[in-house]
Amino acid sequence: MRVLKITAEGLTTSFRYPYYMIGVQPTYEMPPPATLYGHIAGALGEWFDPRGVRFAVRFSYRRKHTELETTYILSAASGSLKGFPNTPKTLEGEANPLKREILFFPRLTLYLNRPEWESAFRSPRYAACLGRSQDLITYRKIETLDLQPVQAAYFENTLLPYDFVRFTAAGQSTLMPRWLDTTHNRHPIFERYLILQRRIHTRNLMLPADAALPPIYADPGEPRIEDDPLGLVFHSWVED
Repeated sequence: MRVLKITAEGLTTSFRYPYYMIGVQPTYEMPPPATLYGHIAGALGEWFDPRGVRFAVRFSYRRKHTELETTYILSAASGSLKGFPNTPKTLEGEANPLKREILFFPRLTLYLNRPEWESAFRSPRYAACLGRSQDLITYRKIETLDLQPVQAAYFENTLLPYDFVRFTAAGQSTLMPRWLDTTHNRHPIFERYLILQRRIHTRNLMLPADAALPPIYADPGEPRIEDDPLGLVFHSWVED
C-alpha cells in the first residue's frame, strides 16, 4: 500500500466529549475520526468523498492539565441602530466559566492511502489546526512511502478497532464520533474504538483459535522493537 505520511506537532489541543455542556469539558486522548476528516478537508479546501479513503493514526502528548475557560452567551440588548430597526445596538454577554482538559505538546502522525494529496498538505488551503480552531499545528514532515502487510508487529499510541478488546486488556475502549454527514445537517455517526497508548506486540495478544486480526501494515521508517516493526491498522469513515 502506497500511502501519504504526515507528521505534525502543536502546543495544545482538546477533543471535546459530546453531550457535556455545563461545568466541565473532558477531552478524548486521541483525535476522533470525525476530527481527522475535518482536518484533512481543511488542507484540501473542500469536503471530500470518504468512500475508499483509509487512514491510520498515531497520537501522543506530553501532559494533560485542566484550565479554566470562560465562554460568553450573547443576547441583543435593548435599542437598535437608527434606520435599522432589526439590528441590535449592542450585545449583552453572560459569563459561563468551565473547566476544560487540555493536551499539551501533541504529536500527530497520520497515514492516508491518498499519496496524490501530498501537495495539499505542503500548501494547505486553510490554517492547519487540530481540535479547536485556536489549536494550530505545524507539519514537520510530509512523505510518501510503501507499506507492506505483516503478521507480527507492535502497536503504540494508536487507534485500534473495537474488536481488539477481546484480545488484550491494554487500552481504553471508548465511543467516538466517526463521521459527520455534511449532506444531512452534520448528522453524527458514532463508533466504538480502542485507544492504545502503551506498547503491545501481536505475539502477546490472546487470540482464540478461530479469531483473525484485520490487515496489519508495517511502517519501514519507524524503529523496530524486539525485532518487530511498527504496526498500523487502517480505518474508514463510512462503509464502502
